[in-house]
Amino acid sequence: MDAFPAYFPLAGARIVVAGSGEGALNKLRLLASSPATLVRVEGPDAFLTGSYSGALLVFIDGEDEAFAKGAAAAARAARTLVNVTDRPELCDFTTPAVIDRGEVVAAIGTGGASPMLATMLRNDIEQRVPEGTGRVAALFRNFQDDVRARFPELHARRAFLRETLSGAVAEAAQGGDMEKAQSLFRAAIAQGPKAAGKVQFVAGRGPADLLTLRASRALAAADVIAADPGADPDILAMARRDAERMTPDEATPEAMIDLARSGRRVVRVVVQAPPAEEVRFLAAAGVSVEVLASAS
Repeated sequence: MDAFPAYFPLAGARIVVAGSGEGALNKLRLLASSPATLVRVEGPDAFLTGSYSGALLVFIDGEDEAFAKGAAAAARAARTLVNVTDRPELCDFTTPAVIDRGEVVAAIGTGGASPMLATMLRNDIEQRVPEGTGRVAALFRNFQDDVRARFPELHARRAFLRETLSGAVAEAAQGGDMEKAQSLFRAAIAQGPKAAGKVQFVAGRGPADLLTLRASRALAAADVIAADPGADPDILAMARRDAERMTPDEATPEAMIDLARSGRRVVRVVVQAPPAEEVRFLAAAGVSVEVLASAS
């Protein structure tokens, strides 16, 4: 990862856009729906440090090299983060291609190397992010404290949220019926934990692009990961960074049964087909088991 993506809260923030070119207008349009205070700076004022005082971010559309360098120097003297259109060497950060769904914002960046590629990728991904996604996120934020109080254990909370995000609660919010969504959410919280854990065997020999979508989703949702030696690193990179790690020796059938019964999702990344007797043993114990092979 050559650049670290981060999100800055914009409520109450001051953002300065300096310059008068098309790039400046694009930034103003991009931020028009945000809760930030937008300040436009043009001409000689762009060279004054005071023009940028208190700004969280500064966007500069360099009309020419002298303007770009002078404005960037003044902004940095005010201790702000600076982005200069088409001049990555003058930037503290780059501007990604953004998918804006209100509470849900997705960004695709190339570190300034190819904005056109970022735009193309955004167009592809945007079609997969429904318009109502922001309403779902807003609903879940409003119930965040209630969920934490009802499900103090992290794995139980994750299991509840996974189930709720794929059920009637999210569907109602997606469709705009927020009153129904809130009612269903309250009922689900009151009902408490009900999602059972499972054990999923994922083919780990590689290459990673042969993994099925179901297998990649299993890795992304795993609470516990146990990988065989020789598993493809690109496959392991798909797993959640905060998932608990176990060695294959620790991931005995008995241990996996205990984890699944406690509501956890266990993913065994294997380089050979899992032993049939192990799969049968887990199933006989009442554990949900999936064997997810590559798409080859």
